[in-house]
Amino acid sequence: MKVLFNIVGTVALVLAIAGIFLPLLPTTPFLLLASACYLRGSQRMHRWLSHNRLLGPYIKAMEDRSGIPPSTKAIALVLLWASMSYSIYIVPVLAVKVLLALTGLGVSAYILFRIKTLKTSKRLPHR
Repeated sequence: MKVLFNIVGTVALVLAIAGIFLPLLPTTPFLLLASACYLRGSQRMHRWLSHNRLLGPYIKAMEDRSGIPPSTKAIALVLLWASMSYSIYIVPVLAVKVLLALTGLGVSAYILFRIKTLKTSKRLPHR
């Protein structure tokens, strides 16, 4: 069973990393899934992920529900809408354009209203 958790954790981690570059692929849920799987499958892998210089602070911030920095929210929204705008522009089907716009609005609302914003005194370490 531990092997299965490690495999699912690794797949989730790969998807989370891909989500950093692909705006419609969610990063945070896959990152949290990887953390949860590694917690059950391998303490060593969980410790590595939790203490990772780039991903560790975000896992900790999401696990303790402290939120993300305002700059991270801004970057996420800019990248989301840059890719959405381009996609909406090149897609010829009106229904797909509307679906893309609604998806972008939903993700934006989630980022703005459901994810807490860190206070300036609780910043995550820079990369």
